[in-house]
Amino acid sequence: MPNDRRFRFGVVLHTAGSRREWREQCRKAEQIGFDTISAIDHLGKPAPFPALMLAAEATQRVRLGTYVLDATFHSPALLVRDVATTDLLTDGRLELGLAAGRPSASPDKLREAGMPYPTPAERADGLERTVAALRRLYADPQIRPGPPERPLPPLLLAGRGERVLRLAAREADIIGFNGTVAGPSGRVGLPAFAGTDAIARRVAFARAALGDRITQVEFNHEAPAVVVTTARRQALDRLRTLAPSLTAEERGHVPGFLVGTPAQIAEQIRRNRETFGFSYITVLDGGLDAMAPVIELLR
Repeated sequence: MPNDRRFRFGVVLHTAGSRREWREQCRKAEQIGFDTISAIDHLGKPAPFPALMLAAEATQRVRLGTYVLDATFHSPALLVRDVATTDLLTDGRLELGLAAGRPSASPDKLREAGMPYPTPAERADGLERTVAALRRLYADPQIRPGPPERPLPPLLLAGRGERVLRLAAREADIIGFNGTVAGPSGRVGLPAFAGTDAIARRVAFARAALGDRITQVEFNHEAPAVVVTTARRQALDRLRTLAPSLTAEERGHVPGFLVGTPAQIAEQIRRNRETFGFSYITVLDGGLDAMAPVIELLR
């Protein structure tokens, strides 16, 4: 399916060790040309909304996202308060990303936080309830701060299962495809990544579920590996731990593995948009500098 939707690029920042470093990283991301700066929602990492407020102070134009909030962590009424306040105080730059939660999240960490360890079905139930409650509560000025006519920020829903993709097709402005498969990779705490056939099936399912909304919804994909190199084959070999079931050649086609010279990576991103519809690419903070020449080629 031809796709000429404008590219957008996001970066997830979560490693700055101080206020000054965080501000500098945010300014750098904006200067490079990223469209979105996002914060994660993991126990043991900085809280997303305060981080985004500081990002807003340090920047002028980028959108500010949650990539992604774990629906199991948040009371909908309190989440509406945080979302509405952050969107108001960032002059409408917030982009709200939600997911059902990470299957690899540590049960011990959740118990320490006083939270249950939900099953996959319970996580999907929780995401559906959270989205419905957000829609309902955001329309209630007694619960949500700010002007009564202010709309819910752009909503990104991320997942890989059919139930979540069906919900995203119905409710989201942006569908996030993370490209993972069930089970761990060779790196502690990280999932394994799927080949192109699995990703194509998910995209086809989402497109069918979208129906007439297909032209209104943006497709996002996370790229956990960005490696600028002239030794592409060797770099793909080193990514074996992230996709142990794939050959090096197959890893070279995974949308989330951006490997090669800037020109090769730019061409891969164009192919991914043409093949899968991925016009919005989000990288981790380790790919911040590597993406600079790539973004320049795609503008």
